[in-house]
Amino acid sequence: MSLMMLITMVLCFALTVSVAVSIGLAAILGIQVSGINMLISVKEMFSSINKFPLAAIPFFILAGNLMETGGISRRLVEFAKSIVGGVQGGLPMTCVLTCMIFAAVSGSSVATTFAVGAILIPALIKHGYPTSYAAALQATSAELGVIIPPSIPMILYGVSAEVSIGELFIAGFGPGLLISGALMLFVYLYCRFKGWGKNDGDGRLGFLAATRQAGWALMMPVIILGGIYGGIFTPTEASAVAVFYALLVGGVVYRELNLTNLAAILRKSVLSSAVIMFIIANAGLFAFLITRAGVPAAIGTYLESVLQTPAIFLLGVNVALFLIGMFIETSAAIIVLAPILAPVAMHFGIDPVHFGLIMVVNLALGMITPPFGVNLFAACTVAKISLDRIIGQLVPFVLVILACLMVITYVPGISLTLRDLVYAK
Repeated sequence: MSLMMLITMVLCFALTVSVAVSIGLAAILGIQVSGINMLISVKEMFSSINKFPLAAIPFFILAGNLMETGGISRRLVEFAKSIVGGVQGGLPMTCVLTCMIFAAVSGSSVATTFAVGAILIPALIKHGYPTSYAAALQATSAELGVIIPPSIPMILYGVSAEVSIGELFIAGFGPGLLISGALMLFVYLYCRFKGWGKNDGDGRLGFLAATRQAGWALMMPVIILGGIYGGIFTPTEASAVAVFYALLVGGVVYRELNLTNLAAILRKSVLSSAVIMFIIANAGLFAFLITRAGVPAAIGTYLESVLQTPAIFLLGVNVALFLIGMFIETSAAIIVLAPILAPVAMHFGIDPVHFGLIMVVNLALGMITPPFGVNLFAACTVAKISLDRIIGQLVPFVLVILACLMVITYVPGISLTLRDLVYAK
């Protein structure tokens, strides 16, 4: 049954059937083959999404869309540009820094791609950067949206592997800052090598002026993250606070939100949320069936016998996750694989929070690798170019993220030091 489900799912992927439908069709076929009552599919699909932490997903998506339309994104770009925009290659560095700040609220890499890319991709092109480079940079930088907390994939891992979401969030800062710093250093050196960006400082605001202009926008991540770690509200409640604050600032303070664009924002957010929830529901049914068939236990036993040390286990998992992430959407991969791999990682003495960060960072690479990289599609849409044109520019960015992934994998302190300080027993 499990083999038939896997073959069906892969075949559907090859036929470009959507991820959610592919997983759902494979699960329904598995139910038919095993003779289980079809009503179990309704129960398991509902149970998969009937979890309080998942309520954060639509709220964070809505908050990101409100920030994009309400003028918050544009002011964050000006603030980031005032810090790093004065050096050669400052505009690409601004892209990375803005995505890092925006990620501290949105939780979604696709939302980050559209919100920041709509401003910075045209600016990069205007300053003489190749369109393909601008799109590749934006797609890669937006990956920070799922690494720096709050993060939708971290919420999904926490629910699937029964790990504290708060601990995952605090552990995400180390890897997020490492990747941000590595990307900024790389683009600075690369632009100097290419001779790009000598006039990036033109038209940028002074630091104090940009800070004054972006003051309300900068308070947003402070309120959200401060409230979570100060024990004022949970990560799920924080998502609702983010929506309220984005509405208040965009509608009352900046006055760029009105009833007309609010309707479009709500429609866009509902569609995005429905897609993710449908994937979660189908992946939950798929995970139930393979667990019932004993696949996780069998894989765990096999991995324990073949990959006999933690270092080899982590290397094998990273290779497998990188390949899986190229073909399967991040949310679906986490829901299906986390319950299988997390117990094996714990058997090897690997902290489940550390392993969660490895999974999230690795599978986030799938967002910027063909053929199904959602960030690539979003960036290409904004830049109005075809996917094949950015592949060459994308390779160096992928190598930088892979190098950071290896450091995160084999230096647990990057993820766990801050967690241990905050959650010291």
